[in-house]
Amino acid sequence: MTKQSYQKPSQQTQEEALKIAKGTQRPAQTKEQTKLIAQGIQKGIDLYKKQQKEKARDLNRKLKKVSSLKAQSVESDDDEIQAIIVYRQHWLPWSLLFLTWLGVGIYFLV
Repeated sequence: MTKQSYQKPSQQTQEEALKIAKGTQRPAQTKEQTKLIAQGIQKGIDLYKKQQKEKARDLNRKLKKVSSLKAQSVESDDDEIQAIIVYRQHWLPWSLLFLTWLGVGIYFLV
């Protein structure tokens, strides 16, 4: 048995619903009919707000979960990265050094 508590719609929602109901009012429509339409619009607005809050909560939960998983994976990847690092040097400076020493050696021999 779940007990649902009904919250009274906010004043802003009531005014907005009444404004929309009066905007779509027909010439032969009574005040009671307009009030009923406004109540229906209020329920629709409340339902929409509730759905948006639920979506925001779900999105927030997913973001927290992803960020925590990402933080854990970053911590575990740091150890692997340190073990995998291989220093490679370019061949051009070593070849120039060799050619220079070869040139100096030939110069002194000749």
